[in-house]
Amino acid sequence: MMKQSRRNFLAGTLAGAAGLVLPSFAGAQTKGSQKLLSSNAAAPKAPVKLAVSSYSYWHFKPEKYPMEDVITHAGEMGIAVEVLHRQMESEEKAYLNRIKRHAFLAGVDLCALSIHQGFVYTDKEVLKKNIEHTKHCIELAYQMGIPSIRLNSGRWNTIKSFDDLMEARGIEPPIEGYTLDDAFKMCIDCIGECIPKAQECGVVLNLENHWGLTSNPEGVIRIVDAVNSPWLGMMCDTGNFLEEPYDKIAKLAPRIGYMHAKTYYGGGEWYTLDLDYERIARIVTGAGYSGYIGLEFEGKEDAATAVPKSIAMLRKAFKL
Repeated sequence: MMKQSRRNFLAGTLAGAAGLVLPSFAGAQTKGSQKLLSSNAAAPKAPVKLAVSSYSYWHFKPEKYPMEDVITHAGEMGIAVEVLHRQMESEEKAYLNRIKRHAFLAGVDLCALSIHQGFVYTDKEVLKKNIEHTKHCIELAYQMGIPSIRLNSGRWNTIKSFDDLMEARGIEPPIEGYTLDDAFKMCIDCIGECIPKAQECGVVLNLENHWGLTSNPEGVIRIVDAVNSPWLGMMCDTGNFLEEPYDKIAKLAPRIGYMHAKTYYGGGEWYTLDLDYERIARIVTGAGYSGYIGLEFEGKEDAATAVPKSIAMLRKAFKL
């Protein structure tokens, strides 16, 4: 058998390739992106990936826990980091680049930016400020190379105390003269105004079940379906469904874009839930989820011991 020269081999290969009918890349990318973002059932069955929210080390205490230290701890555990915006020391470009560089050198993915905003206000100027804040945070995520942002729906704030809100199970009465439908419209319209910026920067927005309009899965689904964009997904927080969590997680599971896993070692800062993570793992992976699961440790035990303990528990539950 004669050996084929490199030149003849390449010529034959290119000639064969020329006869192939290739799909339009742009069209395939758009359809594929929409399909994956709209349903996890279409996603490949790969293992989930673990992360830790920087919040796990801070809990809004007076002194901020340094982001670089969170990243270092995550590198030691071999997991990603979710950055809490309010925990950042600065928004200056030099700080953002320092965080990005530190993460790269530690071999740590920065997988999400968790922000605080709300889209339920009767004052249009306040709504505008929250829209602009969200767009600004999308730019921050882009600068740091973070591909997703946690969004809140917002709430009426007719219950001022968080303890009282928990007593009411996260449900508030509307402001006088307004209805729940009014609140949903505000939220849907505001998120819609943020979508072009998300698309421009390539940052996926994930709406969390986080009190107010999203206290139940139906509220999350209603908003996401109304916005109807591949740049808006759903974030499932295991600790924010105070009753019947497994049934509610199951309703979101086929469309989860990001997930929070709460643990409460030492007793919760505000409340404690006894969650069966092996059951939760079966629900979400059975629905095809293979994305990030960000630990939010919310107990009173020292994070130095509680976070590694939580990660070990999640690895066991998800068979990682």
